[in-house]
Amino acid sequence: MALYDYAGALRRGRRQYQASVLKGEYPYLPVLDKILSHTDIVSEVGLGIRDIPLDKIVGTKTEGRTTAFASNFMPLLSEKSEFGAKWAFLYDHQIKDGIRDPIVVYEFMNQYYVEEGNKRVSVLKYVGAFSITASVTRLVPKRTDDLDNRLYYEFLDFYQVSFNCDVWFSKEGSYDKLIRAVDKVPGEVWSEDERAIFKSSYDRFSKAFHAFRGDDYDMTCSDAFLVYVELFGYETVKNRLESEIRKDLVKIKDELLLASGGNKIALVEQPEEVESQAESSPLRLINWLLPFKSNEPQTLKIAFIHAKAAETSSWTYGHELGRMYLEQVFGDSVQTMSYFRADTEPDISRSLDQAIAAGCDVIFTTASQMISLGVKAAIEHPEVKIFNCSVNMSYSSVCTYYGRMYESKFLMGALAASMAREDKLGYVADYPIYGTVANINAFALGARMINPYAKVYLEWTRVHDRDAHAELEKEGISFISGDDMITPQSPTREYGLYQKLADGTLKNLATPIWHWGKFYEKIINNMFRGGSGKKELKGKQAINYWWGMSADVIDMICSQNLPHSTNRLMGFLKSSIRSGSFLPFSNIIYSQDGHLRCEEDMSLTSEEITTMNWLAENVVGHIPSFDQLTEEARSLVRLQGQTIYETMDTEEERREDPGTI
Repeated sequence: MALYDYAGALRRGRRQYQASVLKGEYPYLPVLDKILSHTDIVSEVGLGIRDIPLDKIVGTKTEGRTTAFASNFMPLLSEKSEFGAKWAFLYDHQIKDGIRDPIVVYEFMNQYYVEEGNKRVSVLKYVGAFSITASVTRLVPKRTDDLDNRLYYEFLDFYQVSFNCDVWFSKEGSYDKLIRAVDKVPGEVWSEDERAIFKSSYDRFSKAFHAFRGDDYDMTCSDAFLVYVELFGYETVKNRLESEIRKDLVKIKDELLLASGGNKIALVEQPEEVESQAESSPLRLINWLLPFKSNEPQTLKIAFIHAKAAETSSWTYGHELGRMYLEQVFGDSVQTMSYFRADTEPDISRSLDQAIAAGCDVIFTTASQMISLGVKAAIEHPEVKIFNCSVNMSYSSVCTYYGRMYESKFLMGALAASMAREDKLGYVADYPIYGTVANINAFALGARMINPYAKVYLEWTRVHDRDAHAELEKEGISFISGDDMITPQSPTREYGLYQKLADGTLKNLATPIWHWGKFYEKIINNMFRGGSGKKELKGKQAINYWWGMSADVIDMICSQNLPHSTNRLMGFLKSSIRSGSFLPFSNIIYSQDGHLRCEEDMSLTSEEITTMNWLAENVVGHIPSFDQLTEEARSLVRLQGQTIYETMDTEEERREDPGTI
């Protein structure tokens, strides 16, 4: 029996050998000693006896037995050889009693190379075992700027707190994301129970992922595990059975496919693109929007879920105006309902559950912090179409939407510079997320176009121990861009672009408009007009409706008391932006550090605008550090996935080492 199985292992080995030769690859096991001949090792660390995954054992320590195995650890020597007899003996031992003696391995860059026990590894890989006990010595390479090396040093930091050798990511920053996803903070040492629970959870996921054919995805098992934990929550994941995880993986296959493809985001910049793509593009996303067949009664039940109340939040108030506009436009064809104060995970989940139980076909979640729970609900209820109001968030199961508010901010900057007698202008922002920074820069560029000496003094409201308005008052600044809209419960004139007069009174000059009603009208119209048989976009790219003035969802209203010539200028600029003949982020643009961000006769791409993490050269101020933010602002910033802070750090590293650009 054992010799029969050796013949089966031998066939696997020879097939792998031939496949490697045909691909021009080395057909035998990699040899660590050869690899190390080109590597500086700074330390050796004995890790003791560990249970290590067999799929991470990739080669041998020395060259002695390497040609006895193909690169998949299956044998290449004849059944009649002494090697074949020993392999068969070990196979019998595994079947009867199980192989228990630890092998001896070296760990290098989170992969393992066998010094003693190659045949044991071969037998266990042949029978499909998951792991093996090993005495492990870690070889730590010198730190370099190579991506794999940087990832390895992130892994070492993770190992210091978790003692886990199994996790390996393909993207920088993922270890910190995982640590936060399991409700820990970077640097916090895990207890023995926490380590054991995590390892058990990860092992179950790993088995399910391999059974799911996850190896076919362009991602590591750990990459997929992070997606899984972020979607379902660690408290749920650590109690999941392997069979349940397999079912979950089927549900989230589109999210995994999207993540494996680099989380690409398709920015749909005009409402017309939805229809044109539906008819002519391989993306074809209309079917994603259809909650019903076109010959059925077309009455939509639509829910809006808000983080705050309309009375206390200008943002919620604006969306509620949009909901009421929707009812006026569609009449009995739609039925809407609102859920307020969903600002915690239990509240968000409860609101989503209630909306789904009420039979809603469409759910609009109007705050970025709702997106992960919205994705989870969309996965569990694919018949419900869920949208989230955010930008640069990459999920396949929900569609996101946002406005190009920077177009209006550019006009307000130009207006401020044309009205002010001094060069100092003020801008009050809340917290730094994608979109906000573009708005600030657009305001600064609009001001500079009118007055090349204009400086925009930037202040933030969501930072500790600093009063934004008081700081601007110290500078004697009278023209200020404030909140986009009034808050009904506490009305103030400090919104839009306003002038603070010498007697302390305020004069409103212009206000930006988020016309959410028209935004929602266009989305719902697409649903009513959709056809059948269209191919979905899910799993390939995340869809983000990113509409602006040309779609009538963004605007700016000026005071009737502006000078006639100023009104003409604003009308001309607005028409130019609306038609696309003028782009706010075009021609020569420098950032504060003197870096050329846009060249002459060029313009920034949509992706460059939505991921902007720098301030224009005429902005006085800075993007606050993460520690300076209030706790509420930190939680919102974390939701942005790859945050502004991560991209800022990466860019700074590249600037220090130009060879990596």
